[in-house]
Amino acid sequence: MVKKSLCGLSADEIYEIIEPTGFTASHSILIANSLYKKHISDISHFDKIPKKLKEVLASIAVSGLIEPLASVVSKDNSVKYLFRTEKGMEFETVYIPDRKRNTVCVSTQSGCRMGCSFCATAKYGFKGNLSAGEIINQIISIPQAEKVTHVVFMGMGEPMDNLENVLKACNIITSEWGLALGSRNVTVSTVGIMPEVEEFLIRSEYNLALSLYSPFSAQRRIAVPAELKHPVRQIIELIKGYPVKKKRRLSIAYVMFKDINDTDKHLEELISVLKNTEIRINLLPYHPVLNEQSCSSSEERLQYFKHNLIISGISASIRKSRGEDISAACGLLAANR
Repeated sequence: MVKKSLCGLSADEIYEIIEPTGFTASHSILIANSLYKKHISDISHFDKIPKKLKEVLASIAVSGLIEPLASVVSKDNSVKYLFRTEKGMEFETVYIPDRKRNTVCVSTQSGCRMGCSFCATAKYGFKGNLSAGEIINQIISIPQAEKVTHVVFMGMGEPMDNLENVLKACNIITSEWGLALGSRNVTVSTVGIMPEVEEFLIRSEYNLALSLYSPFSAQRRIAVPAELKHPVRQIIELIKGYPVKKKRRLSIAYVMFKDINDTDKHLEELISVLKNTEIRINLLPYHPVLNEQSCSSSEERLQYFKHNLIISGISASIRKSRGEDISAACGLLAANR
């Protein structure tokens, strides 16, 4: 018999497993707490549950918690971890400490099928979707699990291409029986797949970050193939018109390439698109991937964009790079490194 993995299950789903053997919903909460709050990988060590329940669980299930295969530490104290699923799919996770904010950047797929030209993950190819449990495991099976305050779905893969598992993982992250983080502490990134973005906005209260590259469709479709089927301007219009739930943050990630998307023409178009909206824009330096000839805009150019966006009434910031020396910065994750 193939044993069921507990990690990735909701408290209700755990109850469905134990209810036929006479145990209660309260016991399912204790099991969820042992997994998600206490990060206990051995069922026999689960806290505050009867010995008989431990025996029942051990006969039909495993915790599903798997430690990373390897790790490497950046000079800025970010840590990149390599995980491997039971099916052999590999993916990377990054822990980013920053004073009172400690963020885990999780992957949703092993590889990616979006094919963005500036991303190392695209060059790695697509190996498969990660389950909700494999996503959650990236948070609770690292040594710094107790310190985590924020989770961003910005690792390997396109979250909207694995939406059901992403939403299930988000539910575990924010539920009281789970990791109990606030919904404002969870951000999901996307290059934009229209039906799934709309579904995400309807069904959740988590932050959404849209990766733009260029405000001009003809230029964007060269680097971001998803633009052909899902024009980003339509997605921005959808986001602009969507009611914000519980102060959810809607933002655009704009990676800046020297002489490619950092011209005054691009700046003017960004202002035109985002003016009089609540959408924030985060400017990021570009990190070249293997065999890529492009280079990042200068710090001065990033500051110029930020200044002009702000004086135009648009919320803007520059996101500093973390973990670039260990290939852990934005766009550099690829499990075969």
